[in-house]
Amino acid sequence: MVKLGIQLTVLIGSTVPKPASSVLIESLANVEVTHSAQERSGFQLRFRAGRSASLVERDYPVLKSGELKPFNRVILVVIFNGKPQVLMDGVITHQQLLPSNNPGESSIVVTGEDVSVMMDLEEKIVEHPAQNETIIANKIIASYAKYGLIPQVIPPLTDKPPLPTERIPVQHGTDLDYLLKMARRHGYVFYITPGPAPGTNTAYWGPPKRLGLPQSALSVNMGSNTNVESISFEYNALAATTVSGQVQDRDTNKVKSLDISSSKLFPLAQSSALKQSQVRTVVPKSIEGLSESQAKAFAQGITDTSLDDVVVAEGTLNAVEYNGILKAGALVGVRGVGNQYDGFYYVKSVTHQLHTGQYKQQFVLTREGLGSTTLAVRP
Repeated sequence: MVKLGIQLTVLIGSTVPKPASSVLIESLANVEVTHSAQERSGFQLRFRAGRSASLVERDYPVLKSGELKPFNRVILVVIFNGKPQVLMDGVITHQQLLPSNNPGESSIVVTGEDVSVMMDLEEKIVEHPAQNETIIANKIIASYAKYGLIPQVIPPLTDKPPLPTERIPVQHGTDLDYLLKMARRHGYVFYITPGPAPGTNTAYWGPPKRLGLPQSALSVNMGSNTNVESISFEYNALAATTVSGQVQDRDTNKVKSLDISSSKLFPLAQSSALKQSQVRTVVPKSIEGLSESQAKAFAQGITDTSLDDVVVAEGTLNAVEYNGILKAGALVGVRGVGNQYDGFYYVKSVTHQLHTGQYKQQFVLTREGLGSTTLAVRP
């Protein structure tokens, strides 16, 4: 699949993925990959399914090779203007045959998820004595080294190992469930991104990435600089949430108040929805057995996470006009839509759609309120 400086390489196999067969590549009709900075990413590949009418050729060639078997690993690499980028490293979880009475219209569709799906197959009960959640997260991620996982674990400020005489952390559920549960206690996220090299993956367990160099701007109504085909914005005044309640400190056995009314996230908007005349307030749940500092971190996470749903932008861009790949879990600038909605956003998800001669990206952006914090964004 080569067009306008874009080339797609497909690696596939049961253990070590190898270049896909020529039969598979020639049958590939389109590719869709969704990257998410909050949940599992996924992919879907559609193949044209043709076969001979003779009794000798009783099956579809793309199925006979066994390359599309469930749980085979798939690595997709996009070479964009000569620079390779790993678009997906995942596992096939679903196969669909769509036969047709019309010649040339039968197809086979395989769907899969990133390699974190392999962390979600076995429920278990495991004790983690004298280990804080930073150590536990690193340990769980390291147990999946055969998928090339590179741990990127950011230690929480309130993370200290419990004394075995007081409490032993016990995991009930899959490894993925436990990583997500621990992340939520600190207002963290856990997700896996493919790369940097084919066969490797970065497992990120930490706060949403709101710092760093923003990606090239999404430009609207800017003449020859326009790279966005469509975009829309929504402001949800009911999304922002503060927390008010009490917790019985596990360490001191004293009742402490919990009041969270501001965010600790790096501000992307001039006016946060937390400054509205009316803001929703909730009582924290599932904080029994926590210390005061742990309960505050959990409550802070509720407020910070709620701000992801305040301003949401959705749209589509042409990868060739954008001259690059928009990445989820990072910042991007928007320009050309007016001061209220211009400025920096957090990229929540990106769906890549590749067809012969076409590469589009559908995106979802979020931030906590209205108004740009900058006079200009990176072009």
